[in-house]
Amino acid sequence: MASEKVETVIAGNYLEMEREGNSKSIKGKLSKLFWHGGSAYDAWFSCASNQVAQVLLTLPYSFSQLGMLSGILFQLFYGIMGSWTAYLISVLYVEYRTRKEREKVDFRNHVIQWFEVLDGLLGKHWRNAGLFFNCTFLLFGSVIQLIACASNIYYINDNLDKRTWTYIFGACCATTVFIPSFHNYRIWSFLGLLMTTYTAWYLTIASLIHGQVEGVKHSGPAKMVLYFTGATNILYTFGGHAVTVEIMHAMWKPQKFKLIYLIATLYVLTLTLHQLLLFIGPLATCYLHSNALFAPKDRFQRHCCRPHAYSSGLEHILITYPNYCFITFGFACTPLYFVWEKFIRVHETKSMLKRALTRLPVVIPIWFLAIIFPFFGPINSTVGSLLVSFTVYIIPALAHMITFSSAPARERPPSFLGGWVGHYCINTFVVVWVLVVGFGFGGWASMLNFIRQIDSFGLFTKCYQCPTHKA
Repeated sequence: MASEKVETVIAGNYLEMEREGNSKSIKGKLSKLFWHGGSAYDAWFSCASNQVAQVLLTLPYSFSQLGMLSGILFQLFYGIMGSWTAYLISVLYVEYRTRKEREKVDFRNHVIQWFEVLDGLLGKHWRNAGLFFNCTFLLFGSVIQLIACASNIYYINDNLDKRTWTYIFGACCATTVFIPSFHNYRIWSFLGLLMTTYTAWYLTIASLIHGQVEGVKHSGPAKMVLYFTGATNILYTFGGHAVTVEIMHAMWKPQKFKLIYLIATLYVLTLTLHQLLLFIGPLATCYLHSNALFAPKDRFQRHCCRPHAYSSGLEHILITYPNYCFITFGFACTPLYFVWEKFIRVHETKSMLKRALTRLPVVIPIWFLAIIFPFFGPINSTVGSLLVSFTVYIIPALAHMITFSSAPARERPPSFLGGWVGHYCINTFVVVWVLVVGFGFGGWASMLNFIRQIDSFGLFTKCYQCPTHKA
């Protein structure tokens, strides 16, 4: 009888929500099609579109810092490592939720988050660490989205400076307060991934068609600081699973998540590896800029990045990419909304209008920081080294080892990984590597680069890296 009872406790019983989505009315069908997304496919769209995000625009710059060979190797290496730690997070989530649902805890009006998983499995000190690193990472992730939006739209219309565009897009992105949870990002996730795929392949095909730009050098960096800055940007690219728990919680059956992130990573690699071809196309000289879509209109610089043969296509990308920034802003900011709702005790209220109004104060500091630090390339590597290192690599690996350290641990790892001994060896390697290379060397290089940007351009820069128009 005991074993039979255990079998009936399955994390994430969404039968009631499924019945809501099965309405036969036209409104119900449309809602199910565009709004209620809890399938494995929805989770895959969310993971894939959220993983690469704005980092796609900084990859050519990162390759110039790393060199072509290191760029390929780091992508493959961190792609595998990121998928591994996402798997660990999924195991810990299911373990936590199963324990709580055995205690008859109801999560129908409550979104489980990473810090709560750590609290339930390991205690308040782990909760505090997870809350600090995760919230800080998501805060600056949201800041980066606003900066990227302003930067990209500026290349379409430079009648307004980047700071003004930041004001405008800050107001636009604030409308994400009306999206209840990741369960309601179905159409946005799909559109986001579609836009990213188009952008990545368009730039690559344009580079192949137009061929080599004269005078471009493909050698790696001459300085260690550039090398590790580029490496931490790749670390960030495949460390976008700070919202993994929220995405899993939005699924009808979160147990199916374990391989989803790996499949999403493999797809993202098809979008990022061929970015190396930007070295040999018309964008080759633009890898000196942190934004691959850098497109000055000045007649002295036009030959660098904006040949007439594909300028219209670039403008098409620049029009659609801010829409994608809006989506990824929502992905980064929604977990912060949840934390704030729980802090002021309105998270479980059914009034979406009340929740939306209480979320607005979260957008204000994000807006302000985007105006202070308008250079998202250096912020990417800094966030990757100081925050992503702990949030999605070190803490999950340590938490998994400690949670399942006892002999009667319920879930046994796959035998082809060497059982628990193999698991511990892999987790130990992840912790040591990321702590030394990602946080140590990467933190040193990223902070040095970040400080140089402040010294060169200053805080509250009105138009960062805007071309100087000459007579």
